[in-house]
Formats: sequence, C-alpha cells, structure tokens
Amino acid sequence: MLLDTTPSRHGTPGQRFRAALAANRPLPIVGTINPYCAMLAERAGHQAIYLAGGGMATHSYGLPDLAVTTMSEVLTEVRRITDACDLPLLVDVDTGFGGMLNIARLVKGLIKDGAAAMHIEDQVALKRCGHRPNKSIVPIREMTDRIKSSVDARTDESFFIVARTDALASEGLEASIERAGAYLEAGADMIFAEACTELSQYRAFASALGRPHSVLANVTEFSLTPGFTMAELAEAGVSAALFPLSAARAMAHAAQQVYEAILRDGSAKKTLGIMQTRVDLYEVLNYQAYERKYDELFAASQPV
Repeated sequence: MLLDTTPSRHGTPGQRFRAALAANRPLPIVGTINPYCAMLAERAGHQAIYLAGGGMATHSYGLPDLAVTTMSEVLTEVRRITDACDLPLLVDVDTGFGGMLNIARLVKGLIKDGAAAMHIEDQVALKRCGHRPNKSIVPIREMTDRIKSSVDARTDESFFIVARTDALASEGLEASIERAGAYLEAGADMIFAEACTELSQYRAFASALGRPHSVLANVTEFSLTPGFTMAELAEAGVSAALFPLSAARAMAHAAQQVYEAILRDGSAKKTLGIMQTRVDLYEVLNYQAYERKYDELFAASQPV
C-alpha cells in the first residue's frame, strides 16, 4: 500500500482557482516545470501554479516554444503535476491543438486529469513565443469559435477558461481590447493580455472590460513586459499575474554553473551554496514518512 501524502481537497480544482482569485488582488501564479517544483511552490505558500507551454517544451523535451509539443504530452505533464500537488493548476494549451473537436477532447482531458484552468490564444496554429516578432493572429471569429468549443466541452462549470490575445503587437491596443470584449462575450472567464509594455495598457483593458477578475498579466523576465510589481499591477486593475519561468530560469542557470565548476575545479564544492540540501529535499518529499512505512512493513514480516 502506497503512502498517501496528498493534502485533502476542498472543492473542484476550478473552484479552488476561483477562490484564490477572489482572495488575492492580484493573484500570483508561478510556473512549475515539474511535480517537484509544484511541491516547492506549495511549500512556499503559493495558492496557484502554472504549466507553461514554453517551459514544458524546453525542460521536458529540449525544444523551442514553437507549438512542437502535442496534446497528449501536455496532458501527461498535467497528470504528473496534479498527482503530486493540490494547488490549482493553470495550463498553457497554445492554440488548442487543432479544430473544435480537438479542443473539446483537450478540455475534457484537462478536467479529467485535475487541471483547474487553461489559457488558449488567438495566434495561428504555427504559433510563436508571445514575446517574439512576426506573430500572426487569426480572425476574431476563429478565436471565438475556439472559446465556444472550450466552453461547450466543459464537464465541470467551475473549470476556468482564459482567452489570450497576442494582437497588441500587430493590431494595437484598441483592436486588442475589441478582441478581448468579444472573447469574454464568447464565454471566456478572463483575458490574458500578452506582451503589454506599459501599465496604462493593462489599465485600459481592465477599464474597458469592466468586470471582476478580467485581466491577467504575464510578468516574464527578459521580455517585452517590464518587471512590474504586484502593487503596480494591482493599481492597474490586473487580477492575476503569471511568473511562468522565473524558477526554471534560476534552476537552469544554477545547473550550468555546477556543470562548469565540475569540469573547471574537479569538484562541485564551490557550488554547494546554490544547491538545495539533502535535509530540505527530504522535508519537501516527507521522506521519513515513507521510510517509517517501510520499517513497519519489515517489522511486521519478521518471524516472532
């Protein structure tokens, strides 16, 4: 019998995500590229986590963020994370991995596998990272069809659907806000305004949309969006803020330093300061509880 160390669940994942949004203005949503990162985020006190498409492509498959990964690969990652962590998970689903029937399969799969929310975007199928040039956008009607397909496929009404628009770079602020209004009308719960460069742009989205929990910001490092603080975003009317790859970038940088040190110094001793200790690892994993279970089983199997 495996040891169950999963925290008790209260409500559906979507309900927990909505509750976290209601309790925080804005809600920080941190990227977790694997189950252990999700556990670390929960240990730090976060209330929501995120699976970024670019993070999954890079760290699970060694690929760029160019819509190369598949629906089944995303669902596999979702299951791994939700099996290990109780925090509500927002999932990046790019453009939905196909037409309306594919999107319906995707939504049902996400709910079945324990995701709380997803965001789907208005780029063409051969999409690019939101902070890269030469993005192409589909017509409003095509994107609203994606949203309606997502809404109709929900088997749990609390599942939260975020509509991302990448139109700011090519169509400007006014057209992006028009798109956002159409996306909410089609049934989206929130708008992800990608690659904003000024707080005034978020303010314009929030003012025009005029409903609670309507704007999500993507505060990703080394990007078109400055590193706005939570206080600044709150003042601009933002309801949730993604930090999609902050931890992953730090992890990758630390790993590179360790790899280089081993070759240079013949040892990793000089990099111990950037490593997690064994004690901390065991505390996060509740390692001793598993060992105690082993001890009980071995003791019970000994002859009297």
